Amino acid sequence: MASASGIGSVQGRQPLFSFGVISDVQYADIPDGRSFLGTPRYYRHSINVLQRAVQNWNNQQKLKFVLNFGDIVDGFCPKDQSLSSVKKVVGEFDKFNGLVYHMIGNHCLYNLPRKELLPLLKISKLDGGHAYYDFSPTSNFRFVVLDGYDISVIGWPQDHPNSMEALQILSQRNPNADKNSPSGLIGLERRYLMFNGGVGKEQLKWLDGVLQEATHLKQKVIVCSHLPLDPGATSFEALLWNYDEVMNLIHNYNCVKVCLAGHDHKGGYTIDSHGIHHRVLEAALECPPGSDAFGHIDVYNDGLYLIAIDRMSSSRMPFDSDRTCDSEIGCITDPLTSTL
Repeated sequence: MASASGIGSVQGRQPLFSFGVISDVQYADIPDGRSFLGTPRYYRHSINVLQRAVQNWNNQQKLKFVLNFGDIVDGFCPKDQSLSSVKKVVGEFDKFNGLVYHMIGNHCLYNLPRKELLPLLKISKLDGGHAYYDFSPTSNFRFVVLDGYDISVIGWPQDHPNSMEALQILSQRNPNADKNSPSGLIGLERRYLMFNGGVGKEQLKWLDGVLQEATHLKQKVIVCSHLPLDPGATSFEALLWNYDEVMNLIHNYNCVKVCLAGHDHKGGYTIDSHGIHHRVLEAALECPPGSDAFGHIDVYNDGLYLIAIDRMSSSRMPFDSDRTCDSEIGCITDPLTSTL
């Protein structure tokens, strides 16, 4: 197995807890292919990446849980294999000796409707087919998992209000016949594609309540989403439709420290104007045979430290620290002022 890529370790400090991360496995029992942009995709090998990830996480014997950032099965998976393929990948996750928290992505929803998918992923916290939830592994940290396909034309029945709202948004924002094409769309408007989605009003109200409670309890919050929430960390074509509305709400509070996401396979990182770290995780799908992309995050009172394997990049994410920015490597922490 490839070794952790790196930025060293936190000398002499024990994390409060640690958790595993992986994104965009997109397994399918089909020959290798390429993305629309020509990037190689290794559909059969991706499950091997997951298997090695689970082995790595279990060997550490210290991880409290694992977060899967969505898209466990690819949209090109033959539809008569969708159910068995989802079960196969979930079965690999279940070999982890602890809890696994899943998020839904667009490729998951290409394969199965919500009513079939959510029980398989053990997402059943809310009624009505919603896939947003929160949990607190310790008293001073809370994780908020958003449903980025709450307003979407995929996953819901065609006559569902959320699907109809999404169709209206796409018809207003994207004039192309192919709603997955950004042709002619400029800048941030390029996010209005059918393989993206939005957070609905009910979910926004729920998020507001969760952040109010976290503030009252003096909890630090990590927001997790398949779809990225900041244009500085991702390509515009991968953004949540109403990322700005979600972030405006988040910026009303001081409790959110980090936003983690998947979807944009190349990965990304930035720190926004309020000091929140945005880290988009590199995809397991795009690992050539013999290579990997996964990791684990050590959690400290004053920051997160992503220790990554191979094609996933390690990241330090200190809370409320001095920062410098460089056009080549983005925003980084001043090593003289950070304890991480």
